[in-house]
Amino acid sequence: MKRLTKEKRQQIVLAILMVAMVLCGLWFGLIRFQRSALATAADSRDKAVLKLKTVKHTIETVDQLETNLAEARKRITALEETMASGDLYAWAINKMRTFKHPYKVEVPQFSQIDGPKKASLLPDFPYQEATLTIGGTALYNDFGRFIADFENEFPYMRVRNLTLEPAPGQQTAEKEKLSFRLDIAALVKPNV
Repeated sequence: MKRLTKEKRQQIVLAILMVAMVLCGLWFGLIRFQRSALATAADSRDKAVLKLKTVKHTIETVDQLETNLAEARKRITALEETMASGDLYAWAINKMRTFKHPYKVEVPQFSQIDGPKKASLLPDFPYQEATLTIGGTALYNDFGRFIADFENEFPYMRVRNLTLEPAPGQQTAEKEKLSFRLDIAALVKPNV
């Protein structure tokens, strides 16, 4: 390079810079664009493969899903058979009196039944709801078991607005006796 003239050296450096700029232009203009397009295509392919696996799994388990659906329909039908229908007040009184026998719970107060009306549980819920207010007395432990067993026995009924107070006129032996008042919201069997 020492034998070359100053002008030739500048031309060679300029040529090297031009080649470097052209290579940078190719890298940023074409190659980098192609790499990002390939990365996007690979990401799309991975998403499609995942979706394909999900669809294949669903196709493979369709028989199990149909079996589960049939079992769920049977359970719902069985529950609907025990749901409120017809004379709601008589149904509620009979259910409550039959259920409370093994418990030391006195339920002498029954209000008029409110409903059936649109259920407030979920939007577009296919069942209606009826509410009955009851009141009575019980020992603390007996009442706790009664409430827990009641909601487990009847999954379509819920206890709401529970009010507990010491029972009036308690003797010393019955310090745990409570007076209660609660609302029972029951789903009503749909008219099909």
